[in-house]
Amino acid sequence: MQTFEATSIRYINGYLELLDQRLLPQQVCWLPCRDVGILIEMIQRLQVRGAPLIGLSAVMLLATLAEQGWSAVKLAEAAEQLRAARPTAVNLMNNLDAMLAVLPHGVPAIVSRAEALFAEDRKLCDQMSEAGAALLPANARVLTHCNTGGLATAGGGTAVGVIRQAYHLGKLKQVWVGETRPLLQGGRLTSWEMAQAKIPYQLITDSMAAWLMRLGEVDAVLVGADRIAANGDFANKIGTYGLAVSAHYHKIPFYVVAPQTTLDPRCPDGQQIPIETRAADEVRGVSCSGGSVIWAPADARVFNPAFDVTPASLVTAWVLDTGAYDLACLSDYVSTLE
Repeated sequence: MQTFEATSIRYINGYLELLDQRLLPQQVCWLPCRDVGILIEMIQRLQVRGAPLIGLSAVMLLATLAEQGWSAVKLAEAAEQLRAARPTAVNLMNNLDAMLAVLPHGVPAIVSRAEALFAEDRKLCDQMSEAGAALLPANARVLTHCNTGGLATAGGGTAVGVIRQAYHLGKLKQVWVGETRPLLQGGRLTSWEMAQAKIPYQLITDSMAAWLMRLGEVDAVLVGADRIAANGDFANKIGTYGLAVSAHYHKIPFYVVAPQTTLDPRCPDGQQIPIETRAADEVRGVSCSGGSVIWAPADARVFNPAFDVTPASLVTAWVLDTGAYDLACLSDYVSTLE
């Protein structure tokens, strides 16, 4: 497999390595990924995250194992184990299906497909960025949620990719970054990416978003997606639904930015999207590179879904790599994929 490197995934000297995103922004640490169990643990611990990146990490590992002599049967078993690691994110399923289709054709075909998926993701990021930036007004003040940049993809990102392009075009005035649970991925990761790109931003708690909208400080909301159902409902990091409700009430455009690999035409609506729950200790306190702090009673009962589902009726447009779609156009587009 050819050498490659992106923000959070790289293949150098025959080794696949992934950036440990739980340690950012305080530490930049690359971890070797040499077997299926390690990758599954990294995904579930959110060391590896972002729907596109999760899918790419899986296919790159399969390609690496193929080069090491794993049989097609053993690779297929590994693919099924990986499929269960992140049930909400459909990119993982789509990428694994693409790899399963070429397993019988040998190592060159497996490696070629993995490399093609990686290159495709970079291209999709560029196309989404251009389509989304065209929707924003001059001097836009944008609110975003979770992390949707280069850390979550092979390219410049989905929603953050749009932000980057708008900044490059001189259309962006301000980015409001929601801290985002679980693990404060907006506060830790998106803030880090904004600082790296020298894009003006301010970090806010998730509970501040509606008040900012009330003050007239938000011109558009840009979010990513882990799965888009056939009817346009979509799953994204918990808190997205609340942003959509607030944006709708305040008549602020709400855009979903995701590649076509996030569309799931086999899923009729949001009620059919599986929603993962996470450990109670993530709400009782926090554990990060700086240590652990517990602020709730140790036996406090906790409800901790990692994602929520936003109905299509609250979305202004879906920004895909093929363009921006309102609900009617999205329905027509999804019908071509079924």
